Amino acid sequence: MIRVLIADDHPIVREGLKQILSDTEDIVVVDEADSGSAVLSLTMRNNYDVILLDISMPGRDGLEVLKELKQLKPKLSVLVLSMYPEEHYAVRVLRGGASGYLTKSSAPDELISAIRKVASGRKYISSTLAERLTYELDRDADKPLHEILSDREYQVMHMLATGKSVKEIADELSLSVKTVSTYRTRILGKMNIKNNAEIVLYAVQNKLVD
Repeated sequence: MIRVLIADDHPIVREGLKQILSDTEDIVVVDEADSGSAVLSLTMRNNYDVILLDISMPGRDGLEVLKELKQLKPKLSVLVLSMYPEEHYAVRVLRGGASGYLTKSSAPDELISAIRKVASGRKYISSTLAERLTYELDRDADKPLHEILSDREYQVMHMLATGKSVKEIADELSLSVKTVSTYRTRILGKMNIKNNAEIVLYAVQNKLVD
């Protein structure tokens, strides 16, 4: 039996996932978590075969939690399930140690197949993501500017690019406005850009936002 922990801060999403998995004979949802801290706490106390992990959660975000999970239990399979398209986060989470990446628009059958695959110790990668990974591996050392950002900086940059204010980002990530402003300053410095308008332009040109 594949023991699963569902980590998502939206109760309706967790209920939907449980309903999908309840129709299987070999997968059982044994725990739920609505924050990054809860994921880490549960993982330290219990054993799971697969963690379904959302990227956007209050407090510690999914990318940060993923890194800590891989330090706590390196062999634990983590399947990231996100509302963001693959091109926004997939390569980054796989580099961070995730066993696979799925969007929330994926079909239920695909989710079940992905859970079974990562539970067996393999990676789950869609055909489109496989092509993107090949491109990433073949690309020369001239990386795009957003690749030099830390995971948290990239997350803040992406949220700024979608038009969110510093205060809105602070509220969503459970951070202080001062902390988010510091991240914004680092982003502008690292990417050698001047303001939010240039962040939006860069994100659009590099297809980081829809």
